[in-house]
Amino acid sequence: MILQSLAAHYEALARQEKVPRRGWCRAKVSCALDIDSEGKVRGIISLKQEEELGKKKVWISPFIEVPEMVLRASGISANFLCDNAKYLLGIEKEGAGKRTIKCFEAAKKRHLELLEPVNTAAADAVKKFFCTWDPEKAKENPYISERWEEITGGNLIFYTGKCYAQEDEQIQIMWDDNVQRDQGGEEGICLVTGEKTEISQIHGTIKGVHGAQAVGAALVSFNAPAFESFEKEQSYNAPVGRYAVFAYTTALNYLLSQRNFVFRIGETTVVFWAEDGEELYQRAFSDFMEPCEDNQEVIRGVFEKLEDGQQIDIDGIDINPEQSFYILGLGPNAARLSVRFFYRDSFGNLLENINSHYSRMEIVKPSWDTQEYLGIGRLVREIVNLKSKDSKPQPGMASSLFQSILSGSRYPESLYSNVLMRIRAEQGTVTRGRAAIVKAHLIRNYNYEWIKEDTFVSLNEECRNIAYILGREFAVMEAIQEEANPGIIATIKDRYFNSACATPASVFPVLFKLKESHMRKLQNDKKGVKIHYEKLLTRLQGMIEVKNDKPGCPRRLSLEEQGMFILGYYHQVQKRFEKKEEA
Repeated sequence: MILQSLAAHYEALARQEKVPRRGWCRAKVSCALDIDSEGKVRGIISLKQEEELGKKKVWISPFIEVPEMVLRASGISANFLCDNAKYLLGIEKEGAGKRTIKCFEAAKKRHLELLEPVNTAAADAVKKFFCTWDPEKAKENPYISERWEEITGGNLIFYTGKCYAQEDEQIQIMWDDNVQRDQGGEEGICLVTGEKTEISQIHGTIKGVHGAQAVGAALVSFNAPAFESFEKEQSYNAPVGRYAVFAYTTALNYLLSQRNFVFRIGETTVVFWAEDGEELYQRAFSDFMEPCEDNQEVIRGVFEKLEDGQQIDIDGIDINPEQSFYILGLGPNAARLSVRFFYRDSFGNLLENINSHYSRMEIVKPSWDTQEYLGIGRLVREIVNLKSKDSKPQPGMASSLFQSILSGSRYPESLYSNVLMRIRAEQGTVTRGRAAIVKAHLIRNYNYEWIKEDTFVSLNEECRNIAYILGREFAVMEAIQEEANPGIIATIKDRYFNSACATPASVFPVLFKLKESHMRKLQNDKKGVKIHYEKLLTRLQGMIEVKNDKPGCPRRLSLEEQGMFILGYYHQVQKRFEKKEEA
């Protein structure tokens, strides 16, 4: 299913001329060897471009369409018209050695054989270059010696005065014919296309997955007898045709090269695409999953139209809700890639699930927090210790959260437990993100249907859930302490929050005694404040007694009840700092 989807996506990209045709690829090229009609090097052309990478400007080699490059795990195998300095010049940083000479000879043999029937100026120049170039005298060439470090650090191509060699029309025709004739391998039924064709023995590598090898890693690979069966070696175990291999690897490498449409969730690299290849859907999905302050209005507008059943448009372009959309999560695994998840659905269903998630996450926020929607990255940061050197979530937890949002299923239990542990570890630090996770989890996983009402976005003064009321009471008593001791650094939250949240019966009597001493201080200086808090606490205590047959606090609170305690505490704290409305 994954390979079929990627192969179909290649066809869509090919129709838009975004990816190379069969037999060609896009490779990073740092320099071009400028050769004359006699094949002599008369200059070096640097192809690197300056780009902004974060706050720095760096020189990056661009991607150029060149003849498809061979897979080199070991041994000597030359590419055509684009290769590193070992093959095209017979040199490396240390100079020319025995192995580099063999590499050059392999490249020379291949170029002379392939270009023999081509009689154009570009082809003749390349042939004469290989016939006259001497690797052992490379440093005698002033252009080569001057740019030695740059030349030996990347791929090279040929420039023949009017064009790059791979752009010559006759050379392209020759290469395409050669690709079509290059048969002779084992034939079989391709599992991707269903056609009888030549089966690829080795699949191409995928580059751009975080944590994987820089030279690339294989998505499909069999490199040991333990993985083989029925005497089928290497990729003959899972027969995929050469065209299908080229199509899916080209499409996946193209997706990973789109920096704006690739993001990381923990150690998982996520790519996504629409079936018809339109980038509008990718851009929209990226905005929805990782919102920023600049796109809040756009997201809100899309969700409002979705809820009203109106036609959705972005930048004046209508969105097709039936458009098939794919999300693929990849992770590193030695020389291979592991598929963390693969999800397919209509774009409309995805939007509905994402909208439902954000509705569950909606909660009152501090005045300084201007971002309405909390993206995946921010949620993950809420459950890790940012002060730690290794501030990473549990392996697989971030991707599980991502999948639950896309499918509208239950959130991973580890998300809720990690939030509770992080709040305890930080002595009751309940941020907006943590409170939002608690609220969403109670709704989706514990079926707290009555929380779904809009009244639970902020403080619900009519809620009679005992854990919620206890959380409110704790926030009120913390406020009384701060009013009685202005500038206090450590409050009751730092000492009693964890035990009050888990075993309130053993802690709240102590808190009420402390409250009385703080109230005596307010009696003299802030009598009006004292009366306000006394009325509020009396009302909250009355709600507890009315709700339960036996007055008083419960001995223990379950995990769900601890979530309600945290929610009540957070709501009451935000109510305290809420700006008073003008008359």
